[in-house]
Order: sequence, then structure tokens, then C-alpha cells
Amino acid sequence: MLPRLARALTGQPTRLSTRRRAATPIRLACAAALASCLSLPAWADEPPASADSKEAEGPIANSAMDGSVFFDVLAAEMEAQNGDLGEAFGRMLATARRTRDEGLFQRSIEIASQARAGDKALAAIKLWRATVPESTTALLIQLRVLVQLDRTSELSEPIRTLIEREPANERSATIAALPRFLSTMADKRKVLTVTEQALAPYAKAEATRTAVRTALGRLAMAADMPETALSQARRGMAEDPSAPGPVLLALEMMPKEPAAEALVQGYLARPDALTPIRLAYARSLDQQQRIGEAAVQLREVLAKQPDQTAAWLSMGAYMVDLREPAEAIRSLEQFLKQANNLKSDANDGGEGDDPDGKHDVRGMVELTYLLMSQAYEQRGDLRTAGQWLDKIEPARVDMPTLTRRASLLAQSGQLAQARALVREGAARDEPDARARLLAEAQLLRDQRHWTEAYELMLGGLRQDPNDTTLMYELAMVADRLNRYDDMEALLRRVIALKPDDHHAHNALGYSLADRNIRLDEALALVKKASALAPHDPFIVDSLGWVEFRLGHHDEALKLLRRSHLARPHVEVAAHLGEVLWVMGQKDEALKIWREGQAREADNDVLQETLTRLKVKL
Repeated sequence: MLPRLARALTGQPTRLSTRRRAATPIRLACAAALASCLSLPAWADEPPASADSKEAEGPIANSAMDGSVFFDVLAAEMEAQNGDLGEAFGRMLATARRTRDEGLFQRSIEIASQARAGDKALAAIKLWRATVPESTTALLIQLRVLVQLDRTSELSEPIRTLIEREPANERSATIAALPRFLSTMADKRKVLTVTEQALAPYAKAEATRTAVRTALGRLAMAADMPETALSQARRGMAEDPSAPGPVLLALEMMPKEPAAEALVQGYLARPDALTPIRLAYARSLDQQQRIGEAAVQLREVLAKQPDQTAAWLSMGAYMVDLREPAEAIRSLEQFLKQANNLKSDANDGGEGDDPDGKHDVRGMVELTYLLMSQAYEQRGDLRTAGQWLDKIEPARVDMPTLTRRASLLAQSGQLAQARALVREGAARDEPDARARLLAEAQLLRDQRHWTEAYELMLGGLRQDPNDTTLMYELAMVADRLNRYDDMEALLRRVIALKPDDHHAHNALGYSLADRNIRLDEALALVKKASALAPHDPFIVDSLGWVEFRLGHHDEALKLLRRSHLARPHVEVAAHLGEVLWVMGQKDEALKIWREGQAREADNDVLQETLTRLKVKL
């Protein structure tokens, strides 16, 4: 649990905020006074209490309010009610100062806020702090008002004072909460500078220096200063190699600052590396489509902690994606054995949560059935694949499940029935006509009915000429039909409509490189795609293939190894193997090709490569 001030900074309920809103004797008396102006007191119609009942109620607490204070507060409230906020503010603030009542100070700030008078609110807070120097509530409110008013230059002193007042064992948590608290301020670089000044005394203390490095690193990230953020992460890890804060900072930086990954990997090489950080690293790799590397991390987690139930499902999904059905089935079976460990919520139709409240158990089990079906389909066992799909209740069938069922029908020779199923089958996610058309086209492509797929999507595009998804998919089929002019025209149209579409840039650049034509243009297109999606392993593969066509074998090998490590797809294996073969590393090439063939023996790219190079595996 966060310390109280850290919770206050991050907006979570705290004892402090509860106390701040509690009614003081003066505030209670004011409320009672206002009620008496409008109606009879609540006890007017009740019989007098007996002496015995009064004694049972305990001793009477006399109000701290004298007559003068009472009428000043009442007058201020009435002025506020009548819209005279300036007079109300002045009267309330003067009364607060005289009585040293924190509730009245807060009320004066509320009135200033109601009047949109930020300077008056800050003046009231400064007077409050001068009158009640020990008030932490005043400090917190001052910080909130400064953030709301975007008064960056005034933050340093209250931040430093707030941390000074924290117990020593809670300071790090409060420091860690600062980046989120300050995230709405406009001048991010100035925020970083001011916060660095405020935290200077704590950057040297052993107990707080790691929290300072992490907080300043996050503020530097927000200020678009990746080198500064990386420097803070490095210093934090050097000062305390086992601390999780700097490595989590490095994880957050990875998508924009590749050099940060080395810090994460260095931490994970430690024997005391925390499992949640390894899982977070796996998720980051997944988000970058680096499925092969994510699977490596999950294997390590599961070898040490096989009770990580959700990780078994993730591993199963990765193995299906990588066409490793045997390992996929083992992982998914393990998930189903442990699924009961996840909490179930009987109140919402079987959906439930894990201990952290993050998972829909029923949905996870249904996804497992779908993945099991795919894994058995990859093994060629269509009967068992269908049995796994049968475990999903008819009312719970969605479009992905319907598509898998249609795929099984098509593979068993019932293509017409499969097409009818995706066109007309009931699905709970209520797919529209476009989604059904794309699913039907994919069925035709899987069965190598390229012309029919082309005509189907062309008809859909005629109905919506600006549908870039249909354009892209139609271009991919045109490529298979060797209709290269059509493909190029379609992809250029996608780029014109969506200049940031990395798939279109990559596909056009790869096609040019694969045909060994206009290689300079191919390189420019793929580099543009890489700038838009720098971590996509298929774009890295395209870059490697262009470099190979240009004769830059060493650079090609480096890029293709990186792509194959991230996602060992059979087409990447075909490219990597060819580069190795040409460079004389034939044993490794054969090994890479055999691994690719084991995943997808009938892949066209692999078979064309082996035939052209006259290689038999």
C-alpha cells in the first residue's frame, strides 16, 4: 500500500483527505446556523430528553465558535450564496486566520476557486501555511492548485517540504508518485528542472536516490528527452542493481529508445531478478511483435514458477503463432488444469477474475479452446480440432470461432459450405458485411483460390472505394496473381489515403526487392515503413532482403538474424538461409531451412528458394 502522502498525490483516498473534509466544530455550527435560518431546529417537535438520556449521550462538547466568529462565518456564507464571492472570500479568510481553523482556510480556497481567482487561492494557501506552519494539508492543496494553474516555477519549495515531512521509510513512495502528479503541466522540461532542484537533497541519500533517479527519468521521458531518461536509468541501476524502479523505467523507454533494452536484459541476468519484471519484459516484446523472444522469457518464468497460470495461456498462444503445435498443446493443457486457480465471478454469467482482478476466466477458457483447435489443425488432426471448437457454447460463438470452423470445413473439401458459414453463420459479436467478406476472402486465399478471392474483394472495394484495408488485401492477392501493376496501384492508393500505413510501404518495397527491380526505391519505401514501425520483425526482414539484393550481405545477415530471433517465421527463415548459403555458411543455412520446413512444409517462399538454389533438405 502506498504511504498516505503518495496516495494523496496520486488522487487515491487517504486519511489525510478524509480529515481535510471532516466537519470541524466551527463548520458544524455554521451548518446548524444556516439550517436555523431556513426552518425550525430538528428537535423542535421532539419531547425534551430526560436527564438519564442526556447522561447516556455523554458530555456535551462546547463549540469553539464565539459569537463574533459565528456571525463572520455566517455572513461570509450568505455573501457567497448571493454571488458576492470577493467579499465572502475576504471575510472567510480573515476569520480563518483569526481562529487558525483549517476548515475555514479550505472554505476560503473553495470560494476563490468558485470565483476562478487562482491568485487569491494561492494567497489564501500561503497565509494558511504561515498561520499553521505544521499543516501538511495546506502543502498538498498548494501543490494541487499550482498544478491546476500550471505555475511550474513555484513547485520546488512545497515539493521539498512535503517530502521532508514524510517519515523516512515513506519518502521514496512519495517521490515515485511525483511524475504522475505533475503529468498535466504544459512545460515538461521546466517541470523536470524544477523537480530536479526540489529533489536535490534526496538524490544523494542512499534511501531515496533510486526513487529520485526513476522519477526524474520518467519526467525526462515526458519531456521528450530520452538520453536524459536513459542516463537516469543507468545511474539508478549502477547505484542499486537490484532495485526494480530503474529497470521498469528502462522497460517503459524501450519502444522509443532501443538502448534501454540492454539495461533490462542486464537486470534479468541477475539471479534475484523479479518475476513480474520478466513478465513485463515479455509483454513489451509481445507489443513489438517479437513473439519468439517473448516466448523465451515465458519459458524461463514457467520453469521456475509453474503456478503462473495466465502465462501458460500466453505461451500457448505464442506457440500457435509460431506454428509449434506440440508445445502449444502442452502449454494450453497446463493452463486448463490450473484455470480453477483463477477467481470466478458467479454473478456475471461465468466471467471472473484472477487474484489481481484482471482476467475474464470464461473468456480465457474459450480462447484456449480456440487455440487448441488451431494447434490440432496445424498438426493435420481436423477431427480433434473440431472437437475443441465444439466445447464453445453456440451462444458464445464469435467471428474468430466461426472462421476457424469454416477453415476446417474448407480443408475437408467443403469449401462451399465454409463460405456459406462465414457469410451467414450466427456470431455473438454481430460481424458486419465487411468483416464477413474479409473472412470469406481469407478462406479462398488459404485454399489458393486466388482469382475468386480477387473478384470477391474487388466487388467489396467497388462498394467502398476508399476502404484501405480492402485495398491492401486486394493488392496482396494481385501479387499472387502476378498482377504487379494492379498491386502497385492499389498500394500507392493506400499510401495516398493513409500516409502512415507502414504495411503498405513495407509491402510495396518488399515486392520491388523480391523482383530485384528499382532497389533504391524499394529501400526508401521499407525505411519509411521502419520509421513508422521500427520494431516490426517483418519490416526488419524486408530491410534485410533489400540489403541482400543490393549486395550488402553483412548488413543483410545482421538484420535477418534480428528478424528471425524476434519472430522465426518460415519466410524469414527462407531469406536468412539464402543469405547464409550465399555467404558460405551452408550448415547453418540448412539448419534454419529445416526449422522453417518443420513449421510450414508447403510454404511457397521456402519451396521456391530451395528449388532455385537446388537444395534438398
